[in-house]
Amino acid sequence: MHTRTDWPKERSVTDHNSQPVDFETLEAPWYLQKKALIVAATVFVSASVLIMAWRHLRNHGPNAPELPMVSVVVPGRSPYTLTVNFTGAITAHYDMPIGIDGEGGRVLAILVEAGDHVKRGQVLARLDTAVLAPQVASLKAALEQARADAALATADYQRVQKIVDTVAALSIEEMEKRRTTAVTSAARVRTAEAQLAESEARLQRTEIVAPADGIVLTRTAEIGQAVSPGSAPLFRLARGGEVEMKAQVAEQDLPKLQVGQDVSVMITGVSRPFAGNVRLLAAVIDPASRLGEVRISLPKDPLLRPGAFARGSAVVGSEEKPLVPQNALLKDDAGSYVLLVDAANRVVRRPVRYGSAQPGGIVVQEGLDGSEQLVATAGAFLKEGETVRIANGEPKKP
Repeated sequence: MHTRTDWPKERSVTDHNSQPVDFETLEAPWYLQKKALIVAATVFVSASVLIMAWRHLRNHGPNAPELPMVSVVVPGRSPYTLTVNFTGAITAHYDMPIGIDGEGGRVLAILVEAGDHVKRGQVLARLDTAVLAPQVASLKAALEQARADAALATADYQRVQKIVDTVAALSIEEMEKRRTTAVTSAARVRTAEAQLAESEARLQRTEIVAPADGIVLTRTAEIGQAVSPGSAPLFRLARGGEVEMKAQVAEQDLPKLQVGQDVSVMITGVSRPFAGNVRLLAAVIDPASRLGEVRISLPKDPLLRPGAFARGSAVVGSEEKPLVPQNALLKDDAGSYVLLVDAANRVVRRPVRYGSAQPGGIVVQEGLDGSEQLVATAGAFLKEGETVRIANGEPKKP
C-alpha cells in the first residue's frame, strides 16, 4: 500500500470575489443563527413542560405522598369569670386548749369525748382529791372552832361591858383585855375562812371544766395520767362550734380578695358547696413560699370537721379571652405552645401562656387573639413548617 504524501498542508476556498475563506473565523448567515435559536428555545420549553408534568405526576399521581389532614378551630374570644382558687384545711374559728389550773395530780375520771357538745362550766375530767379533800375538811373544822371561840370571847366582852359600872372589882385593864380577846378571836375566824376558801378553790381546780360553750375537738387525757402545770393541753375546744377555712393564697391573687367577699368551699367526700366569706387577709407574705394566709368564715355544719381538706374559689371579675381545647395545648422544654395553620397551610408554632380551666376550654392569657386557625388534635405528630390539609376545608369554632 502506498501513502500519499503530496497533500497540501493547508486548503483554502475562494468566494465569488476570488478571496480566500478561513473556516475558523467564518460566521454563519443571520437566517441560520435565528433558526438555531428557535430550535434551542423549543427544546428548553419542551424540557420544562416535561419536568413540570413529571413533578405533577409525582405529587398528585396514584403513588404521590398524601399530606397529613388536621382539624382546626378558630377559638375566638369568649367571656369567662375570673376566679381565685386556693386550698387549705377546716379549722376551729376559736381553738381553745384546755389544761389544768391547779397544782396537778392524777386523772381520776374523764367525762367527755371528742365531738361532744359541752356547756360552759361543764366538768370534762376530774383529778385525784385524796390529798386536798382532807385538807378542806380539816380547815372547815378549824373554822368552826375559831367561830366558837370568837362567839365566846364576844359574849364575855359584851357581858363585862354591862356590869363595868356596877362592879367595882373590874378594872379598866381587865375590860380591855377581854375586848382584845374578842377582836383576836374574830380575826382568827377570818383567817380560817380565807384558808378554807383557798383550799376549796384548789379542790375545785381538780375538776377540769369547759371555759365556754362549744365542741370538744380532741382529748389527750387518759385515766391514771399524771398532769402538772405546763403539761400539754388535755382537751381542745371549738368555742361556739364555729369553724373556718384556713388557706394559702398566691401573692399575685391576694390583692384581688377583699374582707367580706363571698367564697364557695368544697370538701372531700361532699358534693355540695358550702357558702362562706373572707374573714381575714394576711398582713404579710411568706418570703420563702410567696404565699399569704386567708381565713374563710363558714356556717355551723356537722360535715365541716376541723382538719378536713378544703378547696375554695372566689369570683373576682370577668374578661374575654380565647378558650382553646385542652388537647390543643402542648408543652416541651421551651414552654407551652400551640400549633397554627397559616394561609399557605403550613404549620406554625406559637408560644402561649394559659390560665384556668373553664367549661368551654382552657383560657389563654397571652399568645393568641382568637382569630387564628388552631390545630385541635394530634399536634404532637406535626412539625413546624410542614404542609397540611384542613379537614372539611373549613375551620370550626370550639
